[in-house]
Amino acid sequence: MAKKFVRAIFPGSFDPITNGHLDVIHRGMKLFDELVVAVGRSPIKNQLFTPEERVEMIEELVHDLPGVSVEAFEGLTVEYAAGRKADVILRGLRSLTDVQYEFQLAMTNRAVTGIETIFIMTSEQYGFTSSTLIREIASLGGDLSNLIPKSVQERLKQRLNEK
Repeated sequence: MAKKFVRAIFPGSFDPITNGHLDVIHRGMKLFDELVVAVGRSPIKNQLFTPEERVEMIEELVHDLPGVSVEAFEGLTVEYAAGRKADVILRGLRSLTDVQYEFQLAMTNRAVTGIETIFIMTSEQYGFTSSTLIREIASLGGDLSNLIPKSVQERLKQRLNEK
């Protein structure tokens, strides 16, 4: 019997991408034939970088990873996933709060479209990290060298200086 090709999407705002996100990407790429990092446009979040800038930053970090690509999308994640013929949605979990929210979202997505969600627990050193927290620390001049890639830190610093 032939092996089934499995395409996963890893959706998020990635504003900015963190080492925790990269941890999930690196671990997720081992599980799937193709992993699409799907950069969403959120109408309710006050985003620092445009979707195009976020795609560019992520592409710089994953360009050498086989089977990993980066795309921006608008609208519902499940509709994007269906349009890309994704088999699963990959999500990273950091805390019990994430579990409650993500569980409800995964159940809804499966009920509406039949798509499954696979969760990866983030590595313990990134369990507290969020893009929102990163932006806050950066705005106060804090050291982010252990939490985000150097190239992202430089772009974040530059963006905050422009404001």
